[in-house]
Amino acid sequence: MTYSTVLTIAGSDSGGGAGIQADIKSISATGSYAASAITAVTVQNTLGVQAIHPVPDDIVVAQIRCVLDDIGADAVKIGMIHSAQLINAVAQVLSNYLSTISHGIVLDPVMLSTSGHRLMAEDAVNGLKSQLIPLARVITPNVPEAEALTGEMISSSKDLALMACKLSAMFPNHPSVLMKAGHCEGLYSSDVFYNAETDNILLLQAKRTETNNTHGTGCTLSSAIASYLAQGFTLDDSIQFAKKYITQAIIQGEKYEIGHGHGPVNHFFAFQPFLG
Repeated sequence: MTYSTVLTIAGSDSGGGAGIQADIKSISATGSYAASAITAVTVQNTLGVQAIHPVPDDIVVAQIRCVLDDIGADAVKIGMIHSAQLINAVAQVLSNYLSTISHGIVLDPVMLSTSGHRLMAEDAVNGLKSQLIPLARVITPNVPEAEALTGEMISSSKDLALMACKLSAMFPNHPSVLMKAGHCEGLYSSDVFYNAETDNILLLQAKRTETNNTHGTGCTLSSAIASYLAQGFTLDDSIQFAKKYITQAIIQGEKYEIGHGHGPVNHFFAFQPFLG
């Protein structure tokens, strides 16, 4: 027997709600084995990010090589990469392993924390666009991230489908794009997924939950997508399962009180998406 394996490349959250900690919880809860390469250590809690200590580039690259040479990865999830120099280093090493990552790379273009703290240097955005996104099978931007990548404003949720298609067309590999609607208003959160492999659009609608516990939702969602892809599910199924998972993780965690700011979701509720 073998595990379905996911390597997550992201920063560490000392508060445990986002970053590598959320990734490992999400990947584990959805049925895959999680390995990790830590890009930065953050001083962070539910109130926000107080400091970021970058891990040296050569150590990040060594972590990636060490995992892929031994354990391998059926899928890779990329989260917080704070500098242009590190983006270049990660892109170079992953390029050498693309043929061994059977179900592709899911990239969450993390630029700001839930509390609004900048997690990526401004000059790193160009590197993200020119080096990392061209390696990805799926990207999962929220509204501010999509605006930063395209230089265009999103005025309402009606713009999400067009933005997803535009984002895919910007890159030579034409990645599939999950546009997250969390920053849009309305009773429902209607994410839009453009599957570039089939040229189809999926609307992923869920009623909004009124809760302060939304820290790490993007990390959790993108990691769940990578987890389901690693298990061999189709792209559409992986997206839909992951959306159901994050929706329930928010609902199941809405009443908990942890810290004094944005609390985490509940990663480890009983979840069986295949049973309807």
